[in-house]
Amino acid sequence: MPKDLRDFWAGLLYLIIGTAALYMAADYEMGTAISMGPGYFPKVLSGLLILIGAASLIRSFIVEGEPLKGFAFSKILYVTISIIVFALLVEGAGLAIAVMAVFGVSAMASKFFNWKFTLGIALGAAIFCSLVFVKGLGIPLPIFGSWFGM
Repeated sequence: MPKDLRDFWAGLLYLIIGTAALYMAADYEMGTAISMGPGYFPKVLSGLLILIGAASLIRSFIVEGEPLKGFAFSKILYVTISIIVFALLVEGAGLAIAVMAVFGVSAMASKFFNWKFTLGIALGAAIFCSLVFVKGLGIPLPIFGSWFGM
């Protein structure tokens, strides 16, 4: 029986997600560190996630942890909704609005939620993402979408 249920369940979840991602990336060509193929990054990340999951799982049997107090369903729900909101907004409203919405919705999961702070962080993240992904990397996403006539 594990001594730390948090580490146990986290490790198990990491192992499952890492293994599933590795399975999905199995058909992609790995390439080399110098000439990376489309499967290089997903396979490396999957491997790291599997290693972290295994370490967390092993640790759960060695180190004593706090008992679980409950399941934070509402927090997971806010984060899940924020991802769905991003997917729904990114084309029509644009990347800037979608990123701000993600920060706004997911921040509501925190007990320290503050609108002014969240708005500032969301605005900074929207500017950063627009500069890095659209301008820097050339990803074809509208910064402000068709809903704004752009």
